[in-house]
Amino acid sequence: MKMNRKRIISFLMAGCLCSISLTGCGDKKNEMLSYRIDFPLSISTQGEAVPQSYLSDEICVIPKKKQTKKQDSIMSSKASLAVNDTTGTMLYSHNIYKKVYPASITKIVTALVVLKYGNLDDTVTFSYNASHITEYGAKLCGFMEGDQIVLRDLLSAFLVHSGNDAGIAIAEHIAGTEEAFADLMNQEMQDLGAVHSHFVNSHGLHDKKHYTTAYDLYLVFHELVKNQTFMDIVAQPTYTAKFRKKNGKKKKLSFLSTDRYLIGRASPPEGITVIGGKTGTTFDAGSCLILYSRGENEDGYITVVLKADGGDLLYVQMNHLLQKCSGSN
Repeated sequence: MKMNRKRIISFLMAGCLCSISLTGCGDKKNEMLSYRIDFPLSISTQGEAVPQSYLSDEICVIPKKKQTKKQDSIMSSKASLAVNDTTGTMLYSHNIYKKVYPASITKIVTALVVLKYGNLDDTVTFSYNASHITEYGAKLCGFMEGDQIVLRDLLSAFLVHSGNDAGIAIAEHIAGTEEAFADLMNQEMQDLGAVHSHFVNSHGLHDKKHYTTAYDLYLVFHELVKNQTFMDIVAQPTYTAKFRKKNGKKKKLSFLSTDRYLIGRASPPEGITVIGGKTGTTFDAGSCLILYSRGENEDGYITVVLKADGGDLLYVQMNHLLQKCSGSN
C-alpha cells in the first residue's frame, strides 16, 4: 500500500507528539529530546528509497500543560518563551502554541531556506517586483531594479536591516517566484516539526494567512544557531553591502541593525551577553523579538517575545526573560 508524503509525515508527527506529551523538558534540566527521524521517504529517479531527515534534534519539548502556570505580571505580550538551549530547559513559557503574526521575524525562516538551498556566492539581480514594494511603512534596503548583488551580501543586508525588498529578491532568486519560495518555507517548517505555522511571503509584511507560534520560531532558531554563517550575520550591529548598479557602476549601502541590544540602545541584564537575533514590527503583529544569548557559564539561551505593545515594552519584557536566564546559572 502506498502512502503519500504528507500522510507519512502526519503519521510520524502523531507518533512523536504522543511520546512528547510523556516527556518534555518542563522545568527540569537535561531533558532534551532528539527526534530527528531518518525515514526512507523520498524516491530517487532510479526508483530507490532515499533516507530523509525530519524534525529538529535535541529540542526542549514543552507540552501545553507544562507551560508556566503563574504568569509574571510584567509579561503583557501575547506570547513569550525562554529556553536554555544548551541543557534543553524551559525557563518560562506563555501562549507558545497561540497563533501570532510574526512580522519580520519571518526572515529567520527565509534564512533557513536560503542556507539550505542557496549558493551564497550567486549573484542576485533585482527585478521590478522586488524593487517596487508599495505598502505604506514597509522597511526597505533601497535596491533598484537591475542592481546586482552577491547573495551573501544580500542575506546580510536582509537580516541586519530587515529590508523587505531584499526578501522578495531572495525569494525570486532561490525559487523563481515568491509563491514557490513560500512553499519551500512551509515545507521546511513541516520538516522541523513546526506544524502550527503558515507563510505566504519571505519578509513578513502582514497577511492573515501568514502566521506562526512562539514555539515554532524557537524550533527554527534552534536549528539556525548551529549555522555559523547565520550567527555571524545576526551578530553585526552594522553592515555595508557592496553591489553593482544596472550600468555596472560599483556602489555601497550601509545598514544599521534593528536590534537595540546590538546598537547600544538597550542593555541586557548583568551576566548575559546578547549574540544576536531578529526583530519584527507591524500594526497587527505588534513589537516582536527573538534572541540568542549566552550566560556567564557559556550556556546558550533562546528567548522570544511576540506582540508586545511597543518597542520600549518589548525590551523591558525581553530583559525580564533574560534575567531568568542569568538566574538559571
